[in-house]
Amino acid sequence: MLLMGATATGKTDLALAISQRFEVEIISVDSALIYRQMDIGTAKPEPEIMQAVPHHLIDIIDPAEQYSVWDFVQQSRRLIDVIHRRGRIPLLVGGTMMYCNAFEHGLNRLPQASEVLRQRLDREARVIGWDAMHDRLKAVDSASASRIRPTDSQRIQRALEVYELSGEALSELQQKKATGYAGEIEKIILATDQRGLLHRRIESRFLNMLESGFIEEVRHLKARGDLDLSLPSMRCVGYRQIWQYLEDELTRQQMIDKALAATRQLAKRQITWLRKQPQEKAFDCLNYSKDAIFRLVEAAF
Repeated sequence: MLLMGATATGKTDLALAISQRFEVEIISVDSALIYRQMDIGTAKPEPEIMQAVPHHLIDIIDPAEQYSVWDFVQQSRRLIDVIHRRGRIPLLVGGTMMYCNAFEHGLNRLPQASEVLRQRLDREARVIGWDAMHDRLKAVDSASASRIRPTDSQRIQRALEVYELSGEALSELQQKKATGYAGEIEKIILATDQRGLLHRRIESRFLNMLESGFIEEVRHLKARGDLDLSLPSMRCVGYRQIWQYLEDELTRQQMIDKALAATRQLAKRQITWLRKQPQEKAFDCLNYSKDAIFRLVEAAF
């Protein structure tokens, strides 16, 4: 069963309610929860919750390490088999829609990341700039370059990396046949048409994170000395803006405003993607019946 929703729609609370009623194990579908030492800003479930209900794919890598969509697809599918053999229900919970889509429809096998190559590309970008790197990508993979913005350094880097490792354009590899999940996928979607109320929830949650020590969490990560804003972990919403605040690039209020704006944009993209899903099992996150959702879970299993 796949429980999806935009940020701040209450997925964690609903997953906990389901786990109190059914024998489930939770598989996180969240590209931020994978990182250790990143607890407050990712809204990671409390330790007592993770002890009470088995959770997977949380705290699995260091913030300096890389993790791909392919890694998620392979690991989540293996976990589902293991959980089924234990006689429990695998409950996938999260809002990283790229993971959801790849899990359901499959993903082409792309070359594994090369840290040596990525460091070289980063060094070259520091010399010539990402606009020039985008032009380089255009010369070898015009299709990818047309859909990747010149400011999107992460995706430019990955496309160039794939080309250098495989000798083929990323756009060509992505057109090759992918294998989707073979089993049935029951979906529950937490949605809302009340964008203003969701924005207020986003703001309240972020301010609570600040009060709970979010800035100190980023300060600790920054003090390690091996992290920077080029890493996917430090580009997570909130972490980037607080890092810039600690670098005196933003005032505290600017940091808050930019973090909230980024989170609202994330929610907008998630909502747009979710609207393309079948809506018969979509529930208003601000007003839904847990009993109705329990009946869906019971019917599915």
